Amino acid sequence: MGARGCRGRYRSSSQIPCSVWHPFRRDLNATHSALLLHNTQLSGLSSCLGKTPTITHQKMFHIFQYRPLRLITQNSLSSMCLKLMLSRPVAFAQIWKSWFSSHSLLGNKNIILMGPPGAGKTTIGRIVGQKLDCPVIDIDDDVLETSWNMSVSEKLQDVGYEEFLEEEGKALLNFSASGSVISLSGSNPMHAAGMQHVKKNGIVVYLDVPTTVIMSRLKSMAVDRIVGLSAGNSLKDILQFRKPFYKRWYDVRVFCGEDIAAEVVAEKVLDAVKRYQDSELETFISTRSSRSGRSMEKDSHKYFSDIVIQGLAPDGGLFVPERRLPKFTAGEWQGLIEATYIERAEVILERCIHPADIPASKLAEIIGTAYGENFSCSKVAPVRHLAGNQFLLELFHGPTASFKDFALQLMPHLFASCIPRSCNYLILVATSGDTGSAVLDGFSRLHDTDKQRIAVMNFFPEDGVSPIQKSQMIGCQKENAWSVGVKSDFDFCQTAIKQIFTNSDFTGFLTVEYGTALAAANSINWARLLPQIVYHASAYLDLIHQGIIPFGSPVDICIPTGNFGNILAAFYAKMMGIPIRKCICASNENNVLTDFIRTGVYDLRGRKLIPTFSSAVDILKSSNLERYLHLIANEDGQLVTQLFNQLENQGHFQLRKDLLEKLQQDLVAGWCSEEDCLAAIHSVYSTTGYILDTHTAVAKVVADRLQDRTCPIIISSTAHYSKFAPAILRALRIAEINQNPLSQLHLLSSYSALPPIHWGLLETLKKTGKGDHQVCAADMSVLMHHIETLIQNHFMKVF
Repeated sequence: MGARGCRGRYRSSSQIPCSVWHPFRRDLNATHSALLLHNTQLSGLSSCLGKTPTITHQKMFHIFQYRPLRLITQNSLSSMCLKLMLSRPVAFAQIWKSWFSSHSLLGNKNIILMGPPGAGKTTIGRIVGQKLDCPVIDIDDDVLETSWNMSVSEKLQDVGYEEFLEEEGKALLNFSASGSVISLSGSNPMHAAGMQHVKKNGIVVYLDVPTTVIMSRLKSMAVDRIVGLSAGNSLKDILQFRKPFYKRWYDVRVFCGEDIAAEVVAEKVLDAVKRYQDSELETFISTRSSRSGRSMEKDSHKYFSDIVIQGLAPDGGLFVPERRLPKFTAGEWQGLIEATYIERAEVILERCIHPADIPASKLAEIIGTAYGENFSCSKVAPVRHLAGNQFLLELFHGPTASFKDFALQLMPHLFASCIPRSCNYLILVATSGDTGSAVLDGFSRLHDTDKQRIAVMNFFPEDGVSPIQKSQMIGCQKENAWSVGVKSDFDFCQTAIKQIFTNSDFTGFLTVEYGTALAAANSINWARLLPQIVYHASAYLDLIHQGIIPFGSPVDICIPTGNFGNILAAFYAKMMGIPIRKCICASNENNVLTDFIRTGVYDLRGRKLIPTFSSAVDILKSSNLERYLHLIANEDGQLVTQLFNQLENQGHFQLRKDLLEKLQQDLVAGWCSEEDCLAAIHSVYSTTGYILDTHTAVAKVVADRLQDRTCPIIISSTAHYSKFAPAILRALRIAEINQNPLSQLHLLSSYSALPPIHWGLLETLKKTGKGDHQVCAADMSVLMHHIETLIQNHFMKVF
């Protein structure tokens, strides 16, 4: 059944559900059948017999299936329709049959168009109504002016701003319709009770038009009835003031660019409503599932709310969208050029997360929280010119100064919204550096009630991260979050977590004994990967906004790469319509990906992990590569299973020639030595005064070697340099480097300002010295013991 109802049949103790109901996913398909017609007829008949309306002593607009007012003159029933709209509810069964075709989309629901003045609600409403052959109601013209016996502008002048909003809201409360297209006034959403009333029986579609476009339209239209417009309030101020009200009420958004025809917008409205109603379309599959197996297994399809919780597929594969990601038009992207980062994130992520999983208004709230005051730069992910045709995408302005914050400020809230309220969850994390502190910080920002049922355990290579990174992870520990150092490398930590997830005896024991399920927060979780698409798209839009390139001109992107998640997100942005020419994979001396992209051979035989200055990409087994190979292999899960089983058992695999050719059309790769990394940091600082972190330096070196200078190249700057103080001080050729992290940070602050997180870290280090954390051997049973201990300490036993 998926997440809409019971979560399928559970075959072992590890599959016992904590709850069978998902808080948001629901059946959104409108009822359309002979029963609907029967019920509607009964409703109309009862109204004739005086049994409705229930609201008395008020003038009540209760409209059953009438044609658009402006089409009435073409219909011999015009006078009857007019009486219908302006009197008590009556039975009008003889015209229902002609509108029954609209029930396949509407049922007894209304399509409610909402947006600012000049968004085109009236025009688009008429077109949608014609396409569905259903009634069209314009609140301004057909309800307000009819009720008041005066124009909206006259009413506004007569009673003033505040009284107008109240009168408008009352009229909305006294209005009812069924199976119609309704165009709201621009100010209707400012009256909460009125909007709650109309929303009960409708799907609210937000026509989101850029402010500059609205202002241009209204200027040419010479509109004289904009509520709130005065000498003290500019049109731009009013439009900005109203945005939060629109965001509060909508179910789906239709993003409208500047040069888009009303017919096209109407089609987008219908597509958006169809998507809203058909939540079964957007499902996820495992990279290792076969096509034949998917068609035979009822429970093989998962929803977003399922995979956020589950993380890793039961067959060991990774979840990917079954129908791939949505493609944005050029006009839609261009409409986001003037938008803020938060606004861009809302538009992009709404198209990737079905409202049945997380309603649009809730998602907007989550995004606003994730990328709000906890980011030190108002632009969130600014693009800075470095030199020549090279630009830096600064991804270190979050609370832990790493690109991981973009996913991990958002994912905890997505997770908390998707999990059942009656279950405890333990998040397991393996980190090569920055993920640990980002996960701990992100989950610490949840509401207290969520923190009581969600705990975090972070495993990291004890000697494989920088001292500052380790201090961050220790300092971010909370009562429900632990960091455990493992005497091994990142690959062991990541492999161990994957094995724990697929150990049905252990996970079943935790579920039965403690009522606790395990979940993943690594980039194997789709909710970690999805938010990263936004900043790659945003970087391209910023270049256009800065006048560097016109829309449509290509760019290259160069990313320091270890687990393949960040570069995969860039490729997904390309699939969604961003004109990325090449994705350049930059490796350090652990250059297994470089060799693979150049030769098609992924070979771990005889290869040992080399600790480097860029520890976050000290990885040999790149998990997210599996998602990319699944994509270029036309979703051949059997082939992906074969390749990764061979890698696990024999230590290598080789791509077919045709797949290698596909890969090399998308990707190029290079690697950087430790000496070249430090030299790049010194060179850039000497020439520009800008300090690169070690990972960005790796990407800079590779970009210099592989770019052809025919288009801009965006280099992902994935962390702030202060997290790697010893290497940076060495690159800047400081003769004597104190081994104390406190001293190193103080010395770096004399070169350039440090992010706020590190001043807080300084205070933490002063109080706790090295800090306190647990260290364990590289043994699966020991890791499992630590997991059970945390659960015992945080969650009560079931029995």
